[in-house]
Amino acid sequence: MKLEGIAAIVTGGASGLGASTARMLAGRGAKVAVFDLNQQAARDLIQDIGGVFCKVDVSEEGSVVAGLSEAEQRHGVARVLVNCAGVPAAVKTVTKGNAYHPLDTFRRVIEINLIGTFNVISKFAARLSAWETQEEERGVVINTASVAAYDGQIGQAAYASSKAGVVGLTLPVARDLAQHRIRVVTLAPGLFLTPMMMRLSPELRDSLGMQVPHPSRLGRPDEYAQLVESILANPMVNGEVIRIDGALRMAPR
Repeated sequence: MKLEGIAAIVTGGASGLGASTARMLAGRGAKVAVFDLNQQAARDLIQDIGGVFCKVDVSEEGSVVAGLSEAEQRHGVARVLVNCAGVPAAVKTVTKGNAYHPLDTFRRVIEINLIGTFNVISKFAARLSAWETQEEERGVVINTASVAAYDGQIGQAAYASSKAGVVGLTLPVARDLAQHRIRVVTLAPGLFLTPMMMRLSPELRDSLGMQVPHPSRLGRPDEYAQLVESILANPMVNGEVIRIDGALRMAPR
């Protein structure tokens, strides 16, 4: 897919992997809409790269519908969706004092990371499937899972479950949308230099990077965006989950 003039949406696009992806898309000529709740960071990004910011809670149906409508009014029907919105969680199944994992915390992570991803996909695809074109493909959806889907660590029950759900929906949704000529691919990043990682000390970040076999460092968000660009360019990549982790396999803790 040639990106020049294409309307694209990036959820969680105000920072980290999403922001780098939004910058890449804009740099290739796409008309980018950033869906996020961080208004200041998103507006700073949009001022830099152009495009539009839509304040969207991906877990809320009405919020997603309103965001898609606003983006479409500005840019036309979106043909590219990159889902980067997500939240971390670090809570053991049984916590200190033999207390159980708060169910509200587990539910919130699932609602944002998994249900939010599907919420945006389904509404994006419903609009795009009605768009008439003679091209080989109408559009592409790229989701963000995590290596935690496979190698969930201690305290990652909620997070790993949510990302495993994203992995699990990839193939069936790709099959669902094949008749509409919409591809669906998921990326599973390892340890990347995101805002969450930036809160750690430089020494701890270096230590984490040394756990990666090669290259022995944290991934850069622009490397994630580079893979997004490659997937968009190759029409045969569909229904697949791709790890981008430097051959990392996470230890229990």
